[in-house]
Amino acid sequence: MNMRWALLSVWDKKGIVELARTLERQGFRILASGGTAKMLGEGGVEIQPIEDYTGFPEMMDGRVKTLHPRIHGGLLGRRGVDDAVMERHGIRRIELLAVNLYPFEAMSEQGLTLEELVEFIDIGGPAMIRAAAKNYRDVAVLVDPSDYTMAMEALDRGGFTLEERFLLAKKAFARTAGYDAAISNYLHSLESEFPQDLFLHYRNGRPLRYGENPHQKGAVYGEKGIAGAVPFQGKEMSYNNYLDLDAGVRLLREFGECCTAVIKHNNPSGLAVAEDPLSSYIAARDADPVSAYGSIVAFNRGIDAAVARELCRTFVEVVIAPSFTQEAFVEFGKKPNIRILQLPPASPMIEVRSIDGGILAQKTPPHQEEWKVVTDRSPDQEEERALKIAWRVCKHTKSNAIVIAGRDRTYGIGAGQTSRVDAAKIAIQKSLVPLKDAAVASDAFLPFPDTLELVAEAGATALIQPGGSIRDDLVIQAADRLGVAMVFTGTRYFRH
Repeated sequence: MNMRWALLSVWDKKGIVELARTLERQGFRILASGGTAKMLGEGGVEIQPIEDYTGFPEMMDGRVKTLHPRIHGGLLGRRGVDDAVMERHGIRRIELLAVNLYPFEAMSEQGLTLEELVEFIDIGGPAMIRAAAKNYRDVAVLVDPSDYTMAMEALDRGGFTLEERFLLAKKAFARTAGYDAAISNYLHSLESEFPQDLFLHYRNGRPLRYGENPHQKGAVYGEKGIAGAVPFQGKEMSYNNYLDLDAGVRLLREFGECCTAVIKHNNPSGLAVAEDPLSSYIAARDADPVSAYGSIVAFNRGIDAAVARELCRTFVEVVIAPSFTQEAFVEFGKKPNIRILQLPPASPMIEVRSIDGGILAQKTPPHQEEWKVVTDRSPDQEEERALKIAWRVCKHTKSNAIVIAGRDRTYGIGAGQTSRVDAAKIAIQKSLVPLKDAAVASDAFLPFPDTLELVAEAGATALIQPGGSIRDDLVIQAADRLGVAMVFTGTRYFRH
């Protein structure tokens, strides 16, 4: 009974042989199951199969192999409290457990049938993990191969500290909580887009210097997309940097052509398409050069030294692009505070926002708009190109939103106003070029002709909006009277 025991039973076998060899070197005997036992045996590690210890064979195609009192008693037994009962029933004290689970999360994305997928719901693994974590004062539990190095170092210096075992226990409970959440969310999703119980689980939490403002606390969670992106250089990312970067990347993904978006306070201040990133950046920046100060800049094409030099001429907080040349990194190195990130693959998720006492959840399924010309005059080719620019930018601008654009760039953006007329006035005011033949986008319908009349007086000749007002006829009549080509999309894009 004084012999030291470890139990190893892992799906992901990365590093498990090295861990087992360290355990052997420190005098541990090793219990192992199924494929783990086979791999350790092939690696020259002496093991005892779990079924030999329990006296009960693995059965039901592996569904039952570790659910046994000798296993759970060895993990849960309190030293100095349960010693007599453990001795009476031949239960060994298990001091270390290494378990990782069947990959339900990954397999749920592989298009398996429910019958196939349920075989990747681990039962014995979570039970052992929870038992070991509950008894963390006497048992170290490893659920992540990335922790093996720390564990081997602890073993080589004589054992784990209580603080280390508590840290591993917290990680273990987080793993089983996230695992059960993934299973519950998936099963509920088979019947409803929004289940009655929604579980959110994000890993890789990192504290930020502060939240939106210095007196607030902030953190970021996530391993994919913008949340998981790590800067190549620059200061630590801030709470507001993440918000602005997310807004910029969402907008950028509306465009297949070479495009640059400049974002400030969660709104675009300028966007342009061009043949090359340098031209698109200059045009986007110069659409509102004052707002571009302290902005984030998002590219959907790679950046070279010429673009980097131009970016460094203005105070820019963050730059994100698919790739960077080495010469570009040299230029950015002259401005070491600029945060430089690589544009990650899209990682769509349920959109969640907190409110007092709960959350709001939202999904955006694929949607096909139906553009319909509602005026006597249709937009010409140049106006249509400008409408497409204005409309895509408008979708990602805070409401009420009015966007004025030309064939390859924005001219003026009015964002986040309580009055649509005020948003139009701001967009006109911000336009630094004559608005002759410009196109205008409104994120929601025009309830009165006033906004249309305002932008037409400034020179705009085409307008796009969702339509759907009880006064659509009045607005259409005004457009015909002013010679403005107007398109209804049938889709509103409020952004609060």
